[in-house]
Amino acid sequence: MRVWAIFLRQYYLFRESPARILPLFAWVAIDIVLWGFLARYLNQVGGGHNWIGSLLGAVLLWDFFGRIMHGVATAFLEDIWSRNFLNLFASPITVTEYVSGLVLTSVAASVVGLAVMLVLATFGFGLNFLSFGLTLLPFLLNLFLFGIALGVFASALVLRLGPASEWMVWPIPSLLAPFAGVFYPLSTLPEWMRWIGALLPPSYVFEGMRAILQGTSFSQQALWGSLLLSLVYLVAAGLFFGHIFRGAVRSGLLARYSAESVG
Repeated sequence: MRVWAIFLRQYYLFRESPARILPLFAWVAIDIVLWGFLARYLNQVGGGHNWIGSLLGAVLLWDFFGRIMHGVATAFLEDIWSRNFLNLFASPITVTEYVSGLVLTSVAASVVGLAVMLVLATFGFGLNFLSFGLTLLPFLLNLFLFGIALGVFASALVLRLGPASEWMVWPIPSLLAPFAGVFYPLSTLPEWMRWIGALLPPSYVFEGMRAILQGTSFSQQALWGSLLLSLVYLVAAGLFFGHIFRGAVRSGLLARYSAESVG
């Protein structure tokens, strides 16, 4: 029930503020329209390659990952901004329940954004995600788990460094994108970047997506291995958040954050 209470709080924030609802639709629509018309143009001049599938598919999946990650971090930051963090943990809620509530909030918001993108990409530009078959499920699960892990990790960093460090949260997906091979194969990267890409679970998703669209095979074993890697990152992020939280309680940082957010 306490997990549900965290979710309901975020739901009421969305319900009472149209300005919070608009970004769920606006930015995803802009992304799909912009990249959709670019892909359509490339189809006309690109010698038969299906740019609609490769570009729009990459944009849609990467946006889903980014929304999952930012959804967790934003829900956490809402409590920092409203100076509600101390009040929450004066209640019987545990860290696990709190983080679970943040995850539930992120899932709900991300599903809405994903649905909007699917509708626009399908009816506006003819993208057929059914061509991925059941492989789409491990693709989305992989991005979901890694996005949650990064969101929890980013929240822990803000908890450790203070509200002024929130700027570090927003560029994380953009910083990872060159290494994850979102729009191009990892083979195009320098060797040192490929090593980093191999440690990022999303890179296996996008390699698999391109292989399916091109009608070639890809390593299912590598895909399932990347799912296991995402789980490892998720567990590590949860342990890191718990460690940082306990340290903040012992040192009195939580009270300082409340004062800092007022200033």
